[in-house]
Amino acid sequence: MYDFIIIGGGILGMSTAMQLKRAYPDKRMLLLEKESGPGRHQTGHNSGVIHAGVYYTPGSLKAKFCLEGNRATRAFCDEHEIPYDCCGKLLVATNVLEVERMKALWDRTEANGLEREWLTAEQLAEREPNITGVGAIFVPSSGIVDYSRVAQAMAAEFERMGGVIEYGQAVTALEERRQEVVVATTGGTWPTRYLVTCAGLMADRVIRMLGQSPGFTICPFRGEYYRLSSQHDQIVNHLIYPIPDPSMPFLGVHLTRMIDGSVTLGPNAVLALAREGYRRRDISPRDLVGMATHLGVLKVLWRHMKPGMREMKNSLSRRGYLDEVRKYCPSLMLEDLEPWPAGVRAQAVSRDGRLVDDFLFVNTPRTVNVGNAPSPAATSAIPIGAHIVGKVREQVEGQV
Repeated sequence: MYDFIIIGGGILGMSTAMQLKRAYPDKRMLLLEKESGPGRHQTGHNSGVIHAGVYYTPGSLKAKFCLEGNRATRAFCDEHEIPYDCCGKLLVATNVLEVERMKALWDRTEANGLEREWLTAEQLAEREPNITGVGAIFVPSSGIVDYSRVAQAMAAEFERMGGVIEYGQAVTALEERRQEVVVATTGGTWPTRYLVTCAGLMADRVIRMLGQSPGFTICPFRGEYYRLSSQHDQIVNHLIYPIPDPSMPFLGVHLTRMIDGSVTLGPNAVLALAREGYRRRDISPRDLVGMATHLGVLKVLWRHMKPGMREMKNSLSRRGYLDEVRKYCPSLMLEDLEPWPAGVRAQAVSRDGRLVDDFLFVNTPRTVNVGNAPSPAATSAIPIGAHIVGKVREQVEGQV
């Protein structure tokens, strides 16, 4: 029997496993992942941004974890010689309305304890000659990294300390008993004293396997990217973000310098027809039925129908997508947009039709389950993992 089993080999599962092994070095631990390696879903399909914590409600877990995670991610990369670049982020206003929204962001960044600088149009032009705007906020602590490499380093550290990882193990059933939890997968059955699940796109289903009602369902949104042609690798010096519309749930299309020197454009946010629907043609009847019969999801889609249709239109038309970024980078042309892999966001939706905005956990006497881990989960993986270890410790000490 194992002392602890962790389900999920993304960056959050790997961070938790690594820190749990440090906390209990003599305990037997197993991590189960259904894919053939770490970080194959949300961890490996994002823009690679080390977020600073600009947008998040002061006092929320998001704000707390992001501020801690920014520092912890860079320290981990330094320790394991993983390249990253603190290139900073510019939030660019392109009209008077966005300047007013920018003032609200300025106040929020102060409440979240961030270093930042207000730039005039002239100062913005000095920093970014190819970006047009009437003002901007510069946040120097934002950066870029390859989160897949971070997850791989965490996996290696977990194994170095004696942890075991089994890939290709999709969980098929869970049973919590008085003294143990039994985990059944496509490759075997393992009993454990305690269970931690970081299942991402399958989070609600794993919680239901434990006989619990999660109170939400996962609604997948595909984020589509383009890569700029290599002649534009030097088009920006920083991460370039628009000023978000507070009535919209996502941040809008941005220009991101990648750690390999390229620049990507994206993401948008369109409803995916499968939880792992990275391509438009990926369709899962089970996932579709689940969304179509969930009242909360239907409410979300109805409430955001107009912007959702615009996102869908831009998904089908590169020109519409280009128009979004030309608002602040007018020199880009249609031929500059090259294909790039999409990602899928695991968005928890409550029964009453709310997009769950903060981290959410559903726990039982012997299990700790991550229900919702929205962006900036990759940036925040180390403090979230520490938080989970604290919850596990409470369970262990409560059983003594």
